[in-house]
Amino acid sequence: EPDAILGSLQRRSRRVLEVLRQLPGITCNEAEGAMYLFPQLHLPRNAVQAAKNAGKAADAFYCLQLLEATGLVVVPGSGFGQVDGTYHFRTTFLPPEADIESVMDRLAAFHKDFMMKYAGEL
Repeated sequence: EPDAILGSLQRRSRRVLEVLRQLPGITCNEAEGAMYLFPQLHLPRNAVQAAKNAGKAADAFYCLQLLEATGLVVVPGSGFGQVDGTYHFRTTFLPPEADIESVMDRLAAFHKDFMMKYAGEL
């Protein structure tokens, strides 16, 4: 059973990473020993300005918009001491394997809509 659990975690990690890497404005490294991925968001200036106008860090703004639109919870990178002027979020790959596609479809659809809404210079 431990091998089956580990295999499932590896497949989920690879799938989440694959989807994230296909999204415009996101770069992501592989998970290294933890059950988290920490993608970097390359947000349009309009999104950064909208976040500033709302009194929020840009990554927190993105994460709250994601939560409101999809019910998905990710953690803003601003809570992890990221380099100033960069934006990230932390996500897990713990949803059941049968649900990963649905979760990633929701995240991808939100991200594409968000980027289009705030389209402009990165």
